[in-house]
Amino acid sequence: MLYYAIVFLVIALISAAFGFGGIASEATGIAKILFFLFLVLFVVSLLFGRKTPSTNL
Repeated sequence: MLYYAIVFLVIALISAAFGFGGIASEATGIAKILFFLFLVLFVVSLLFGRKTPSTNL
């Protein structure tokens, strides 16, 4: 998912350099949404993925 955020960011930067305002703003919006979604999923995986092994001796 981070890959897609980076791809849309690159598309936005290239299209902004060529002056395509509509394409740049849409690609930037998609990149922002994907980046924040990735960030939220990363934090959730950090919180719930840190399970300590049970030591039932």
